[in-house]
Amino acid sequence: MEKIKKINKDSLQTNLQPGTKVVLGFSGGLDTTFCAIYLTKEKGLEVHSVLVNTGGFSPEELKNIEAHAYKLGVTSHTTVDAVQTYYDSIVKYLVFGNVLKNNTYPLSVSAERLSQAINIAQHAKKLEAEAVVHGSTGAGNDQVRFDMIFNSMLPGVEIITPIRDMKLSREAEVDYLKAQRVEMNFDKSVYSINKGLWGTSVGGKETLKSNGTLPEEAWPTQLNPSLKGEQVKLSFEKGELVKVNDKSFSHPSMAIQYLQTMAGPYAIGRDIHIGDTIIGIKGRVGFEAAAPMVILKSHHALEKHVLTKWQLNLKDQLAQFYGNWLHEGQIMDASMRDIEAFFINSQQRVTGDVFVDLMPYRFMVVGIESPFDLMSSKFGSYGEMNNGWTGEDVRGFSKIFGNQNNIYHSIV
Repeated sequence: MEKIKKINKDSLQTNLQPGTKVVLGFSGGLDTTFCAIYLTKEKGLEVHSVLVNTGGFSPEELKNIEAHAYKLGVTSHTTVDAVQTYYDSIVKYLVFGNVLKNNTYPLSVSAERLSQAINIAQHAKKLEAEAVVHGSTGAGNDQVRFDMIFNSMLPGVEIITPIRDMKLSREAEVDYLKAQRVEMNFDKSVYSINKGLWGTSVGGKETLKSNGTLPEEAWPTQLNPSLKGEQVKLSFEKGELVKVNDKSFSHPSMAIQYLQTMAGPYAIGRDIHIGDTIIGIKGRVGFEAAAPMVILKSHHALEKHVLTKWQLNLKDQLAQFYGNWLHEGQIMDASMRDIEAFFINSQQRVTGDVFVDLMPYRFMVVGIESPFDLMSSKFGSYGEMNNGWTGEDVRGFSKIFGNQNNIYHSIV
């Protein structure tokens, strides 16, 4: 275990002189709390903390975190309300692409971290900081995501990562903070929870091994036993959710949050995701994403009615690449803008209503209504009579369509 005496001003190597202005991405948790007080007290830096809210904090929590930051000695603290820009720059395209990592995970944390990194970098630019700090450890995906965004947006600005660079254990951080008389809850939660607009991740001892699921009490949103079921109508305009049960919203992010209050108490959208980390190891994480999963499945159902088969085929291919590349922190790659342009163009007819039955622990897409529905009876009924062609037309088409295959099989 790391001892207190090993943490001093020389523990972190940096060329920055005392008084240098640095921006710290701050959540108020153990790691960023350590970064704030260590950099101000031991290194003498002018620390400006910034919290980027992507939908995971209440107003009271934000107020308490700001007070906590100032107690640690930061020069300034800024809260960025990034919920709408998070949706506009990232979540919208995850919906357009029906993106689920490994056909399971809506990329809740992956997408959130990129939005936070971009906003932190913008704040560092605004303050003309000489360094930017994040509290990532050396074990996970977030360190790569933050580093890549900062390298792209802040060329020449030093990136400082005290927890990673000093190889600190949780115990060493706690001992140091207690010695500094920092007041906060040092009890490690049984489950680590990260909440945002596009879902909540849940990690615990059960997700550290290949077999096992989270117990009922681990899920942040519990089932409301009084709910027996209801049908909800989701209205989309050009791929974006604009109404829930005919209730309009000024921004799609608000519609998502409203739907979450309806769908969350049904305890739907829960799962365990197993995937490949950026650094090449396998990892498991639990997540609950009631609104995101209902939206993605509803949007996809609407698309299957209004888009052609080749539009759907191309979207599936691009969406898989987009999701993987975003997960690995490559949101700044120029190819992502090209795919987003394709997604936007593909949504021109994705307008209509989707009807969904919400039930305890599950939901079902019942059907859709759209002026662009290609399943309209005026074009013919599947398996019955049709108005667009004759039997002889199909006979000739089948012969020509299978011509090369017939030639292949005729050669012995």
